[in-house]
Amino acid sequence: MIRENTSKYAAKHPAGTVVDEAIATALQPETVNKRLTCKAAHQVAERLGVPPAEVGRTADLLEYRIVECQMGLFGYFPDKTIVQPANEVSEDLRDRLLELTVNGKIDCLSCWEIADLLGVSRVTVAAACEALDIKIAHCQLGAF
Repeated sequence: MIRENTSKYAAKHPAGTVVDEAIATALQPETVNKRLTCKAAHQVAERLGVPPAEVGRTADLLEYRIVECQMGLFGYFPDKTIVQPANEVSEDLRDRLLELTVNGKIDCLSCWEIADLLGVSRVTVAAACEALDIKIAHCQLGAF
């Protein structure tokens, strides 16, 4: 049985923050049971030419739960995450991650860029971060 999330995503934003109706309209067909995949949210952002953070804010205000993080970090059932520490991390991947890591953290967008640059999956980058004890921060959608 899936536990109902009782948190209020809209509460993350200042009182008076309004829903962007164009984004809301674009998100509606992408949601199932008030759940929106990370991939669908990013596709809406690209289609509308808006930053992913605006889509994330609108999703929060509509109380949509973002699921299936493309980094594998959250939103999966039953274990919440699918990423596991990598057994091995290539020298190139390690060096690129460490170059962009500040105080043990790297932002989500940098991880995506590294994945694209090296031609590896985003989950591969997340697994390398897990192995190197690097925390991925600043979700592009604002989920974390």
